Amino acid sequence: MSQRDGFTGGFLTGIIVGGIIGALVGSRLDNNSQEDRSSLLKSAKDNKLDTEANIEMARRRLENKIAQLNLVIDDVREQFGQVEQQAIESETSLEEG
Repeated sequence: MSQRDGFTGGFLTGIIVGGIIGALVGSRLDNNSQEDRSSLLKSAKDNKLDTEANIEMARRRLENKIAQLNLVIDDVREQFGQVEQQAIESETSLEEG
């Protein structure tokens, strides 16, 4: 029975301490999110002034990334082609031997 009483007391203490810690962390997160929201709104207002320039810059960045990805894809294809060719050559030499 004493173990059960110890468990109940510890459980209740854990609930209380956890609630306090959760409330503190939650309030800090809420304050940070409010600051983030206000900074996002401010930056959104600033960005409206040069939206077309931002769109054009984003489009160019995207095109550059696509070009980089295409180069990497071509490089990987070439490497796999070489590996595949070596595998075919080794199979051929095994069959002849």
